[in-house]
Amino acid sequence: MGASKTVVVGMSGGVDSSVSALLLKQQGYQVIGLFMKNWEEQDENGICTSATDYDDVRKVCEVIDIPYYSVNFVKEYRQQVFDQFIEDFKRGLTPNPDILCNREIKFKAFLDKAMALGANFLATGHYCQNEKIGGQHGQHALVKGADKQKDQTYFLYTIGSSVLEKVLFPIGGLEKSEVRRIAREHHLPTSEKKDSTGICFIGERHFRTFLSQHLAMQPGSFETLDGKRVGSHQGAAYYTLGQRKGLGIGGAGEAWFVVSKDINRGVVFVEQGADHPALYRSQLVAAELSWVSGATPQCPFVCRSKIRYRQEDQPCVIAKIENGQAWVDFPVPQRAITPGQSIVFYEGSICLGGGVIQP
Repeated sequence: MGASKTVVVGMSGGVDSSVSALLLKQQGYQVIGLFMKNWEEQDENGICTSATDYDDVRKVCEVIDIPYYSVNFVKEYRQQVFDQFIEDFKRGLTPNPDILCNREIKFKAFLDKAMALGANFLATGHYCQNEKIGGQHGQHALVKGADKQKDQTYFLYTIGSSVLEKVLFPIGGLEKSEVRRIAREHHLPTSEKKDSTGICFIGERHFRTFLSQHLAMQPGSFETLDGKRVGSHQGAAYYTLGQRKGLGIGGAGEAWFVVSKDINRGVVFVEQGADHPALYRSQLVAAELSWVSGATPQCPFVCRSKIRYRQEDQPCVIAKIENGQAWVDFPVPQRAITPGQSIVFYEGSICLGGGVIQP
């Protein structure tokens, strides 16, 4: 690659973005490290993780010898991601803020900032690949990462082909173990840093404690589907479909699982047994549809999909798309289809797009 190509790397303070910046510099790009600050609240230990992460970015960029900057998107993140997250919980949904953050912040506001800095590309440390299909005049496709255990296309399905033209995923063709090895060989300060998990603005805090600070919860009851009251809870929003832990329901027999919710009545419905029929459904409706290519599939459309990040791809049929919604059928009934989460569609290793599962 010619040195005239400039790329801004979204530096998170983790090993993946660190190695991404290193590899791009080795390939001849003019690399700029850019740290994105989305949250500035301290956790329960009085620690603001963004300050720690930025310090790691500084150390890495000094080792690689590239310039680095910080950009503040706290206001945009709160308005476009966090507020929506809270509203969804009020409606009884189980939202995925990482997907919304990628759509509204990382590959919109952050991408615009990178282009304003004169960059040709924005690069991130995501485990996915960007491939041009259909020849010289074809489109860019979002393809699964080489490390199947780390593939992150599920979180990136809202990125369109026109945006992918400006995006690089330097580690998408690598296994995580190889990324760690490269970081160690080049003495990057983040080589042994633990991967971040969970929702960024919650961090290591207890989820229920965090949520209670932002939502006024109404106590309610646990009930079986036939109306028998079996316990009480502090707020229906705390629970998600398929949940077993933390219910606090005793008694004889198998473990209890959440099978549905009535947010208006404040009732969380539970049944006993991990394979209770009420946990399974053969159809769902998805809205807020997004297709990487920009083209809506012709239905019925046979493909594969996943309704949660760690799930293996499942066979499905998109039976109908109408008024911005998709009706999806599963030959094999799916467990704990959760409103607010996303269903993401695949054809082989190519991520086609997805949508938000409706109640």
